[in-house]
Amino acid sequence: MAEHNCDNCAFRAKYDNNPKSILGRIWRWHAGWCPGWNKYMKSLADEKRIGLAEKYNMPKFR
Repeated sequence: MAEHNCDNCAFRAKYDNNPKSILGRIWRWHAGWCPGWNKYMKSLADEKRIGLAEKYNMPKFR
């Protein structure tokens, strides 16, 4: 099975640099339903998952 590339995602970096940019907003919308992002989040340790959920305002991962 392939490793998750979510830590190095270029779209995620666009969001981190400027959340209001077009590409940043597309990433945030996409992350809400992306099966890869969901698997990535579920694979993380609780502390890191909760931290990312708070950073990106994703209540379903808290």
